[in-house]
Amino acid sequence: MAEVFHLLVILAPIFALIGLGAVLRWAGWLTSDADSSLLRLGVNLFFPCLIFQSVLGNSALRNPRNLLWPPLLGFAWMAAGWLSGWWTGRAIGLQRGKGLRTFAFTTGFPNYSYLPIALIGALFGAGTLGVLFVLNVGIEFAVWTVGVQLLAGGSLREGWRKIASPPLLGLLAALALNALHVELPPPLVQTVAALAACAVPIGLLLIGAFLEEHLHSPGALLEPRINISAVLLRLGLLPMGFLAVAKCLPLSPELRQVVVVQAAMPAGVLPIVLAKHYGGQPLTAAQVVLSTTAVSIFLIPLWMKFGLWWLAS
Repeated sequence: MAEVFHLLVILAPIFALIGLGAVLRWAGWLTSDADSSLLRLGVNLFFPCLIFQSVLGNSALRNPRNLLWPPLLGFAWMAAGWLSGWWTGRAIGLQRGKGLRTFAFTTGFPNYSYLPIALIGALFGAGTLGVLFVLNVGIEFAVWTVGVQLLAGGSLREGWRKIASPPLLGLLAALALNALHVELPPPLVQTVAALAACAVPIGLLLIGAFLEEHLHSPGALLEPRINISAVLLRLGLLPMGFLAVAKCLPLSPELRQVVVVQAAMPAGVLPIVLAKHYGGQPLTAAQVVLSTTAVSIFLIPLWMKFGLWWLAS
């Protein structure tokens, strides 16, 4: 019980920042006009700095297992989630053009960045955090190739362009410098650390702001067959399957910690944005995201406690 309470204490400021982002959007302090600028800063500057800080000098990323297994596992995790989401969507009566693609894409799309970054940073430190970023390479590859095709037949050429992003380039540069044991000048390290510190808080505030836009008509967010099915799949069957597979693989201790955190994550917010861009059903995505996020507040500590025990036994 003490472990669960400790995890809830760690989660409290994370969800508080998300809630604050929603309040700031409602109050008009964080306007939608600022979204693109803040996102651009986060993706192109703050996030690469966070990656650089976590990877450079990280001895765990000199272990070949932490460079080969994470991307493969990340890609397979997304593919399995989307396939399960497709089958589940068909089972509850969804059809193409009426939410099936969006439901499958969103339920199979975990929150793989800001929420797990905050948790892993608080619980396990920079060694495990660096492994998370390597896992995310496989996730990003899946999103911008298979994912955009699943959602709405998006352009594969556009997807390839998005893979070659500043976070990926920053990761590759940091991995190379880390392998060569390069040490940066202290003033540069301090500058990178200051920028990296902005990544997670601003990202969590933006998540809250994005979600607030869908809270004006709460009744529309209640679609029992979608809400319940998404929670059972995203926070039930998928974590169980991910942890079962991880138990059988020769994973490093750091990657096992990443798996435990990632398995417990709710659906990410990005599918709401992508559904708008690729002609999906944003309301369906919002129904999945909000229902899984609300329930995850209570389930994340339980899944993590079980996962740590399961993979250590």
